[in-house]
Amino acid sequence: MNDLGQDLELRLVRYFTVVAAHQHFGRAAADLHVAQPALSRQIQRLEKYLGVQLLDRAPQGTRLTPAGERFLPRAQALLQAARQAELVAREQAETERIAIGYVEDLVITAAVRELRHRHPDAEISTRHLSCRDVGALSDKRVDALIARAPLPLATDDVFTTPLYEEPRMLVVPRSHPLADRASVTADELADEEAAPCAFETGDWASYRILGAGVPPIESYEDKLELVASGRAIAVLPVGDRRSSLRPHLVTVPIEGAPPSQVVLASRKGDPNPMIRNLRQAAKAVLTAPAA
Repeated sequence: MNDLGQDLELRLVRYFTVVAAHQHFGRAAADLHVAQPALSRQIQRLEKYLGVQLLDRAPQGTRLTPAGERFLPRAQALLQAARQAELVAREQAETERIAIGYVEDLVITAAVRELRHRHPDAEISTRHLSCRDVGALSDKRVDALIARAPLPLATDDVFTTPLYEEPRMLVVPRSHPLADRASVTADELADEEAAPCAFETGDWASYRILGAGVPPIESYEDKLELVASGRAIAVLPVGDRRSSLRPHLVTVPIEGAPPSQVVLASRKGDPNPMIRNLRQAAKAVLTAPAA
């Protein structure tokens, strides 16, 4: 007769398999780090629950009864299944974690909020990156990167998902000859010497500082200061609002320039399911800011 209202305890099953392996209560108790009388009582509890004797006790040792011989392989399978279930659960808990990098002016709050709404138990962190953090994705400081294309990352190593596009604008001091123009063309800027941010490469990197002899400056704020002083001009995506915080700078639309593309990049072959979840959330809620 088993214990009514009680479930089979895996601890008791494990005790039984250890006793069966040693065929001796004393050695099994030492292996389990429990007192021998306590172990004997736990085996009796298991036998009472099952309503059958599993072990024959004798001074010279212990042996399985016929019922014990039939129960042993199933007990071992039960313990293995429980261990596998535990490992799968722990593995899932470990993979429900993501570090999201984002660069310069981009605001990814909506995507992070949506991801947390869809996966409330996941561990989600963000990391703001500057031009100096070009290796954050490749060296695994972040699991995914929301940035502006083009990126100086090998296409064979990353998987890129386009999110949205923005036109370009020229940023100049109010005293600049182009400050009063309704727009400028990309061709008018073609001969300007460029010093792009190290985070991007190509003729139309998203953050371009133009001007002869522009010194190597990493800080974005220092670059805007250079523009405000009249020593350089800048080409930025229209969604970059930071220049509007400076009263001495004005923006002019650029015609004929390729748009700035915001993308989500991740390492190819990364098994983290939260990357796919982030991609879905970002595509659902991230859009170009209103002009």
